[in-house]
Amino acid sequence: MKNAKWMLPAMLMLFSGLMAAQSLTQSTVVTKVPFNFMVGNKIIPSGETAVRAASPDGQTLAIRNFDARKSALAMSSREESTAASSSTVLVFKHYGDRYFLSSIQLKGSHATYELPESKAEAELRAQNVPATVEILMASLK
Repeated sequence: MKNAKWMLPAMLMLFSGLMAAQSLTQSTVVTKVPFNFMVGNKIIPSGETAVRAASPDGQTLAIRNFDARKSALAMSSREESTAASSSTVLVFKHYGDRYFLSSIQLKGSHATYELPESKAEAELRAQNVPATVEILMASLK
């Protein structure tokens, strides 16, 4: 009987964690990006951009601009935070006139999908080019 009273809270926590873990694998993040940006060594033109998991574990992401017929695959690492994100956003690092997709946060999820720094971004950072962060609101479809 002692085990039974702890079983329900444990199962609820397990299922809520699984739902958050699979939210990017089940959904597509969509937003209109007003600037060209880089993912790895590929340039994605401005316009409506969709991000979706390309692998069952959600670690490989497919970033697409359907109108421009450009896409890129990127490996991501999943970071957990203590608080759930209040909105779905794409986060970009901005150096001079260049933008790099940095991370994706999903509303209601504790997970942040971090993209690795590209060679071009590392070179700009090594040259001490000032960086800012651009955050674009997105929606889940």
